[in-house]
Amino acid sequence: MSDPREPELIRLVSGNVWLMLVLRRARRLHLDGRRLPDWRVFSGAVYQTVWNHSTRREPDYGLKDYDLAYFDPDLGWEAEDLWIKAASREMGPRLAPLVELRNQARVHLWFEERFGEPYPPLTCTDEALERFVAPAFAVGVRFEDDGRITVAAPFGLEDLFNMVLRPNPLRPLARGWARAVESVRARWPEVTVIEP
Repeated sequence: MSDPREPELIRLVSGNVWLMLVLRRARRLHLDGRRLPDWRVFSGAVYQTVWNHSTRREPDYGLKDYDLAYFDPDLGWEAEDLWIKAASREMGPRLAPLVELRNQARVHLWFEERFGEPYPPLTCTDEALERFVAPAFAVGVRFEDDGRITVAAPFGLEDLFNMVLRPNPLRPLARGWARAVESVRARWPEVTVIEP
């Protein structure tokens, strides 16, 4: 069952001009006749859209990037690099530097070295949301061919709309928890942080 706040999230996403541009361009992204498989835009671009609306800030305030995730069982770096280059061309010069495209099938290959935590392989893009640092961050959207925006939010949308930052209950406390809290508080001091 979807969260009762889902229509409001879709309305806010639809009203964010830059996020919608990323979603439209991601939807039409092709490489050698193949569409970008199992993709979503998630994390910052989504939660920041809601928090900026809630705090009456500009829609792109605090935005660092647009996390565009996809799932392709080809684990080679070369395959991911081809998609990254195709996305750069599709997004254009204004958006390309802000769009970070990552194959979720490959995350387990580099995550532990970069973040110091084990990361078992994923089976799809939406599964990655269950491993995010906080439930408020674990929200993804996709612009479907029929014009609908679909939402993936394994923890629901309560923390997102209430501006609550708490640790993900499905995983050990992330090593980057303190850094994430500091970053969020610096941009949105209105956020309520529930420490472990």
